[in-house]
Amino acid sequence: MSDKPTNYDIPPHDSDAPAGGDELTQAQRQRDEYLDQLQRTRAEFMNYQKRSKTQADADRAYLVGSLALDVLAVIDNFERATDAARAANVPSIVEGLDMVHKQLISALGKHGIEPMSVLGEPFDPNQHEAVMQQPDASKPEGTIVNELARGYKLRERVLRPAKVAVSVRP
Repeated sequence: MSDKPTNYDIPPHDSDAPAGGDELTQAQRQRDEYLDQLQRTRAEFMNYQKRSKTQADADRAYLVGSLALDVLAVIDNFERATDAARAANVPSIVEGLDMVHKQLISALGKHGIEPMSVLGEPFDPNQHEAVMQQPDASKPEGTIVNELARGYKLRERVLRPAKVAVSVRP
């Protein structure tokens, strides 16, 4: 063997000095904690973005509601005018009013506003406003027998409840 010293001599182990493995283990544990925190924060942020987008989409979808309520009052008066023209037996005016009415309803439909069909349905206080009771032996009690003002929905939500007459036993 040669008398030259080697670079890979291992120093003697000192039992009082901290072992290098403990520092490495601690650094790895800390790294794992930071990685876990980063992943959780990222997931929370992505969920926040999804919730924000969903809320913004819902807000945009129902933004038209207040304007629609004002337009529905105009449509009600328009329907009264059409009924008056029918009673006066002026077919050419009735035809023109019906065309404009269909156009208005179609324009509202493009924005998710649809009239509700309620005659013959059971009364539902979430969708209907009972204005009066009407004796009717031919219908089960609590059935809608007359629609006094049309109700409308904006997508799945009730925009304006239908004003109805509900059957009662005579």
